[in-house]
Amino acid sequence: MLSAVEAMLDPSMLALSLWLIGVSIEGELQPPYLILAVIVFSITFPGTSRLQFSLKRLVFDVLYSWFWVMTLLLLLGIATGYVHEFSHQALVAWLWLAPLSQIGAHLVLRAAAPTLLALQGPPQRAIIVGLNDQGAALAGRIHKARYSKIALSGFFDDRSPDRLSRAEDSPLLGRLHELPGFVKTQRIQFIYLSLPMASQPRILHVLDELKDTTASIYFVPDMFVTDLIQGRSGTVCGTPVISVCESPFTGSNGFIKRASDIVLSLLILALISPLLLLVALAVKLDSPGPVIFKQRRYGLDGEEILVYKFRSMRVCEDGETIRQASREDSRITRVGAFLRKSSLDELPQFINVLQGRMSIVGPRPHAVAHNETYRNLIKGYMIRHKVKPGITGWAQVNGYRGETRTLDKMQARIDHDLDYLRNWSLKLDLHIILKT
Repeated sequence: MLSAVEAMLDPSMLALSLWLIGVSIEGELQPPYLILAVIVFSITFPGTSRLQFSLKRLVFDVLYSWFWVMTLLLLLGIATGYVHEFSHQALVAWLWLAPLSQIGAHLVLRAAAPTLLALQGPPQRAIIVGLNDQGAALAGRIHKARYSKIALSGFFDDRSPDRLSRAEDSPLLGRLHELPGFVKTQRIQFIYLSLPMASQPRILHVLDELKDTTASIYFVPDMFVTDLIQGRSGTVCGTPVISVCESPFTGSNGFIKRASDIVLSLLILALISPLLLLVALAVKLDSPGPVIFKQRRYGLDGEEILVYKFRSMRVCEDGETIRQASREDSRITRVGAFLRKSSLDELPQFINVLQGRMSIVGPRPHAVAHNETYRNLIKGYMIRHKVKPGITGWAQVNGYRGETRTLDKMQARIDHDLDYLRNWSLKLDLHIILKT
């Protein structure tokens, strides 16, 4: 949330301050001011993150950036003659008001940051693998970060205590073989690997052991291994890191994904509402039982969610062992057979999308019992839970939908799900929706 606000902050303040000056001096918002606002928004978006800056550095950085933006705009305005569309008084006023409005907005954001962080829920738990100098430095930066959502639990390392670096307020939690169990039981969300390049076999072993978790994994450079899910670089409290296993829906991507889900699901629900009523009536008349079947599935980060479907069977199984439905399954009702063949039984899940439990496009959610089986058979199976499950997905539009009779078919489905995580874009989502 803070990243999204910061991305919009500087461009918005520059545009709004220009509009304010245009209205106050010209009496109305004239077209040249609108056009210039669009131009300045375009060249300054996304804004710079300055929450961790000192006040002195904040002021200097804003003034420095504004100097170059204003210089560029003036040169373009003089070269094209467009500068004559504005009064001299308006340009001088904007020259001073724009950076002042930016500085003021950043100060307001700092005051509101604790509230915004609280709205995002409890802190996200993290551990560091490798109590060396770079690991200790990362821990120090996490503890000193004023607006971080990361709560560092401690370190894991196999070396003897006399070879370990010192890290204040971060205890040694155990050895590497204890790491997977700790991550699962304590619901760790971030893992930072601070191991030297010479430890490549140990790194690969740790990664292999962590494939059954939903934690986001990052390297603290310098190192590189193949088979990365994203391989994107970034920073954690000022320390450079490389993602190994991370959700693609972070920052602005997360906002775009959620906004598209809400808009599209509302539009689709409005269009199919008569069909929903007809299907509900058919299910009720065909066999006794509830219209909507609720089943436990794994959602984002492996958390259990309730998924809605139109009931297509005479039973509502949701236990520890669930037999996957087959074509000639005697449990399926007459109406249920048609609903399953046409996928109309999935339509209530658009309500799950509005609730925030699911997305329109993503890996299909499996029953909890099936998840517990396949997570032990397919390496990397749980990585698909780094994103919200979807009503449809890349695997489904490529032929891997419905019953999976063999392990090879489930492996192919998982491979397509991971391919979706690597290559996500809004364009790909729309393509999958249209193919569905």
